[in-house]
Amino acid sequence: MAKAKKREYAWLECKDCGQRNYRTQINVAQGTPKIELTKFCKSERKRTVHKLRRK
Repeated sequence: MAKAKKREYAWLECKDCGQRNYRTQINVAQGTPKIELTKFCKSERKRTVHKLRRK
């Protein structure tokens, strides 16, 4: 019997332009985390806050 998946992919979306720039794996065994990171946005060409989004 196969194990249940504990990790899944999620996207980091820019708060300013709304573009999804980065993909990361999150641990969903304990529930969905709230992630906000400062990452580089290609369309804005500066560092902006990115929020966790699922597809």
